[in-house]
Amino acid sequence: MRKPETVEVLYLDFDGFFASVMQQVMPELRGRPVGVIPFPTDAANSTSVIACSREAKARGVKNVMLVREARALCPDIVLVPQRPDLYRRAHNALLNEIACEIPIEVVKSIDELTCRLDARAIAAPRDLAARIKGRIARNIGPFITCSVGFAANRLLAKIACKVDKPNGVTIWAPRDMPGPLESRPLSDVPGIGSRMQERLARAGITTMAGLLATQPKQMRALWGNVTGERMWYALHGYALHAMPTSRGMFGHSRVLPPEWRTMARAHACSRMLLTKAARRMRRAGFRAKSLSLWLMMRDQSWGSHIRLHGVQDDQAILRALGELWERAEEGLLLRVKIISVGVTLGDLSPAGERQCDLFLDDDKGRQKAELITRTIDDLNRRFGKRVVTTGPWIPPPGGYAGGKIAYNRIPSAEDFW
Repeated sequence: MRKPETVEVLYLDFDGFFASVMQQVMPELRGRPVGVIPFPTDAANSTSVIACSREAKARGVKNVMLVREARALCPDIVLVPQRPDLYRRAHNALLNEIACEIPIEVVKSIDELTCRLDARAIAAPRDLAARIKGRIARNIGPFITCSVGFAANRLLAKIACKVDKPNGVTIWAPRDMPGPLESRPLSDVPGIGSRMQERLARAGITTMAGLLATQPKQMRALWGNVTGERMWYALHGYALHAMPTSRGMFGHSRVLPPEWRTMARAHACSRMLLTKAARRMRRAGFRAKSLSLWLMMRDQSWGSHIRLHGVQDDQAILRALGELWERAEEGLLLRVKIISVGVTLGDLSPAGERQCDLFLDDDKGRQKAELITRTIDDLNRRFGKRVVTTGPWIPPPGGYAGGKIAYNRIPSAEDFW
């Protein structure tokens, strides 16, 4: 296994991306503590801050914090509803600027990416970071900043990226390692959350130095799979190829506004979310063999799933959703307040692997339903908006159902139809 002698990877993370984009386009927000909330509402205390600006973070506000808690820490926080369409456009514009300086290897999320360094960048990484930052400031705006980490591999570059936030540059040359890494907390390592820290503590590992002192097989045993062993080699500066991944599901969820927290409204919202998830699934070329519905209340949750016969048409999927809601109505009081709703299409198979139910003799009916669904998709795609839907389409207040604020997924334009 190769161990690089120079930095080879750049990891870039935009600072407070969602809030900084809002500050860039809304001058009245600049320099003020900003909290992004899911939807416009007069009852803001009943929702959460899903992203916040650096000014708010300096006052103790964190992402995914209740609004009332955020206001207790920062009484003058300015709450603004999310604008996912704006974030998508900003993401694409920023990628175009970065690509003018260096090819982008992998887009990790809407606010993170990695680049493989060429000889020029390896010789002068700080100059590359300065060029990227300068280009963004000139062509996009100075209120969207980024932190950059350079290291021998992607994992180390990602950890280095956190060292000097916001708007910093950190270079971890292999000759200096593992010194800079040893001073970082275990929580800086992607994949080490609170539960993993507890597991490591039971094994007597409470510091980064203790983690680095382990052996590859010990790390594998602690993680219970090869991920731990791969992490050992990455932390020790070896170059690793990313493991291939496969799509496991398509889904959407939504926190409901206070006036929408009824069974009927939650059902309508889930119907829309499922239709959008099914569209994404068809665009990606998959069928689903399972559907899950989950509901969150104040003091309880409910969930159930149903098996499907490798379907992708709206009729079959929405019919299955109706069956799940019948179960929900049997298991919950009709007056229960539903805070959030989510749907997931899972157990995927390629669209070409079409399976029919021999006992239902559904081949002819399924082909007809799929033709109708394809026709609807084609009409919506041709006109660039939602012109035809299967059944009622009742969007909740605030919009963006299925195209909400996303850290791990970059919405497409079609997600907002």
